[in-house]
Amino acid sequence: MLLSRRHFILRAGVAAAGAGSLSSGFSAQTGGASKTGDKPLLASTWPFGKPANEKALEVLSGGGSLLDAVEQGIRVVESDVANQSVGLSGIPDAAGIVQLDSCIMSGPGHRAGSVASIEGIPHPISAARRVMEQTPHVMLVGDGARQFAIEQGLESVPVESAQKHAAWWAERARERSKAVKPNPPKDIRENHDTIALLALDRDGNLAGGCSTSGWGGKIPGRVGDSPIIGSGLYVDNEIGAAGATGLGENVMRYCGSFLVVEYMRQGLHPEEACVETIRRIARLDPKGFDLSINFVAIDKQGRFGAAGTGQGFQFSITTPARSEVLQSPGLTKADVGPVGGNRK
Repeated sequence: MLLSRRHFILRAGVAAAGAGSLSSGFSAQTGGASKTGDKPLLASTWPFGKPANEKALEVLSGGGSLLDAVEQGIRVVESDVANQSVGLSGIPDAAGIVQLDSCIMSGPGHRAGSVASIEGIPHPISAARRVMEQTPHVMLVGDGARQFAIEQGLESVPVESAQKHAAWWAERARERSKAVKPNPPKDIRENHDTIALLALDRDGNLAGGCSTSGWGGKIPGRVGDSPIIGSGLYVDNEIGAAGATGLGENVMRYCGSFLVVEYMRQGLHPEEACVETIRRIARLDPKGFDLSINFVAIDKQGRFGAAGTGQGFQFSITTPARSEVLQSPGLTKADVGPVGGNRK
């Protein structure tokens, strides 16, 4: 199996490099990894990223900026009423409210903006961009983020969260007073995804964005990796960009997307960088490979790749020559040996 071969080459390269640069001798031939860099290049998570990519390419082809492309591409997914993972159609939290998280990052200038636990704003990616461009801050949260978005003229809808959240917390308090352990939010990771979109223009500049409605049934106020710069998204204009999807808690503890970019900085192909990041997290995490994490990455040369735990995941690639959904490699315990903090 080619994946095992890649892992063998990767392990050999890492071992030989030691504390120096990583060099695996990777030759991109299958799995959707590009040999040559077609530009512009759009890469995103999941099949629903394909129309987002295509919108982003349309924006770039029409003379729009990288940030315009990322924002408008992600807005396509946020507007999809059939999508239960992104936008106001997403699965609500335990109190019955949809809280959204989003971030955007520009390679040129190394700028970033994000919003978290924002309610009633159909396009949190636009709010995140306003935070980046119109404030001295990087992140706004909760009602402050909502009010800022409204002040910026962004579309909003009424919310009635205060009463619902108060009622939910009151119920939890009653359960505690009866010494009954409250039921945690249902784990519906299989139904939770994120749109992370990465963009490379013809000049070699990079940008990216991320948007999600978060873990369905979550405790109100829970924030995952998606709006966290370095976790759900990271862009370095000298090297490349990476985005994550899956269970955010397992990405956040390791600054996963930042780590992918750092592996690319050390010489790894984007796919290898995703693979090695998962291997590293799995070796450290007590859950081993029970992580539900996936990464997609592009580099400045126009190469791309992705990897995930288990069966891997589907990701979307768009260039002027093609637009398609590909399957990433999937990693299991057999691919790395001892995991869960047992590395000798």
